[in-house]
Amino acid sequence: MRGAVVALIALLAAAPASGRVAPFVVQEDAIAAPLDGLAGDPVRGEAVTRNRETANCLICHAIPGTTERFMGDIGPPLAGVGSRLAPGQIRLRVVDPTLVNPEAIMPPYYRTEGLLRVDPRYRGQPVLTAQEVEDVVAYLAGLKE
Repeated sequence: MRGAVVALIALLAAAPASGRVAPFVVQEDAIAAPLDGLAGDPVRGEAVTRNRETANCLICHAIPGTTERFMGDIGPPLAGVGSRLAPGQIRLRVVDPTLVNPEAIMPPYYRTEGLLRVDPRYRGQPVLTAQEVEDVVAYLAGLKE
């Protein structure tokens, strides 16, 4: 996102926990406000990032301080991400990295529209709930160098 353009993105779709995807505001390269005003928990966020069944961050990223096997190197290592990006910048990249880079290969974790090859059981549902996004943001923001 370039310049000081403010885009209001309101996505309404079926989500498992709340029945919708919470609206959010993108300002430049961040979503400053927590989704649904939720506070994240870094312990839960670490569990979400290590979960190979849902977020599957390990497939593309190396996560510091772990004994996990087979971590990826397609995406940048997550060590020190909290020093490189503000929480709002992390939030935007978890919600939908294509809003920062339209060519991103990282999937959107909090979008339900415009997706390709989605298993019918999961159509209309984001990969992560608003709470899980905030938990991941809390965890990643705490990874300082």
